[in-house]
Amino acid sequence: MKDKFYQYIQDLQDSITSKLEAIDGKAKFQQDIWKRPEGGGGRTRVIENGTIFEKGGVNISGVHGKLPKSMQAYFKVGDVDFFACGLSLVIHPKSPMVPTVHANWRYFEMYDANGKIIDQWFGGGQDLTPYYLFEEDATHFHQTCKTACDNHNPEFYTTYKKRCDEYFYNAHRNEGRGIGGLFFDYCKATKGMTMENWYNFVTEVGNSFLEAYVPIVEKRKDLPYTKTHRDWQEIRRGRYVEFNLVHDKGTLFGLKTNGRIESILMSLPPHVQWVYDHHPKAGSEEEKLIDVLKNPKEWVEAP
Repeated sequence: MKDKFYQYIQDLQDSITSKLEAIDGKAKFQQDIWKRPEGGGGRTRVIENGTIFEKGGVNISGVHGKLPKSMQAYFKVGDVDFFACGLSLVIHPKSPMVPTVHANWRYFEMYDANGKIIDQWFGGGQDLTPYYLFEEDATHFHQTCKTACDNHNPEFYTTYKKRCDEYFYNAHRNEGRGIGGLFFDYCKATKGMTMENWYNFVTEVGNSFLEAYVPIVEKRKDLPYTKTHRDWQEIRRGRYVEFNLVHDKGTLFGLKTNGRIESILMSLPPHVQWVYDHHPKAGSEEEKLIDVLKNPKEWVEAP
């Protein structure tokens, strides 16, 4: 399973980066192959200062070795070996009219002293962080997520949409990071779902990413914007940074397993503002976004 999924994320990285390069038309992803001293490594691809994309990363990694003490306590296990692989991406467009997007698909195994698998699971998801809310874009993104889910279980979309709203939440701000999407973790074999079933589900979600995001980029990339729009984008990016550094489990896992700092922090945007006690004007487009972040909406009808 680990070999099959690692091959899948390598292929997915290729398809996503080539498509985003084609849309940008100027910037190319710079590739960085790295190795982890304790075992494994990865392939980081970063795009910067493009026509459309100000900064973005589409990274894959496959790491293995002894599970660090800090993570042993987290998973409530003893001295075990582990393997983890995944694709993680964050794209920060230049235009405030185009949303930031994040996605991650991952697989994890733990082994006993004889190398036998004692636990394994999939996780991942994809979510959208707009700066200006176009409701039809939110509906499109969520409908694409729902279609991928419905092919496997009619309850998946409702369950994982709710988890996404709960997970990507800045509790210290009482607001969501964005308008959500899907978030799933610890997807383990059950009577109803084998690991092969989970593989098919996670890869279908991964395959839906470009369909979910690219049409939104194409629709919004040429809209005019002002410095006021850009300032708002940079203020909201500050909230994005706060989530990633304060709450995100993936960042924590990377830092505690001696992951590669440049790859872990590639999700941070290049230009950000923190304005003291900032509040959008009443009735403004900016306030409209905040209202949705504080009160998550149902963008598509459940079955």
